[in-house]
Amino acid sequence: MIKRHTISFKNAFTGVLWALRTQPNYRIHFLFSILAFLLGWKLKISYFEFLVIIVLILIGFVIETINTAIESVTDAIDKKWREDIKIAKDVSAAAMLIFAVGAFITAAIIFIPKLLTFNF
Repeated sequence: MIKRHTISFKNAFTGVLWALRTQPNYRIHFLFSILAFLLGWKLKISYFEFLVIIVLILIGFVIETINTAIESVTDAIDKKWREDIKIAKDVSAAAMLIFAVGAFITAAIIFIPKLLTFNF
């Protein structure tokens, strides 16, 4: 039983590494995540604000991972252009876009007031 969980964990970690190596949007998300942590630390955002940023980052990675999986599966089904596959890819990409806009607005609400009062 533990061996099965170890293998599952190894496979999941392999998936994360594959996504980081091959998916430009995943790397962009990773870069913005690091920037958000550094900015939060520099601006001394509150514990609660850090929790919000961490949750946003994690949900963003989850959505991007699911989006990548959907794209990979649909490519495996058929590489030729198909309306049903296009819809699946567009809708999964839309999920990430909707989340990214919401996360950006939330981060702006947290960071902009602190940036306006920060002494550089």
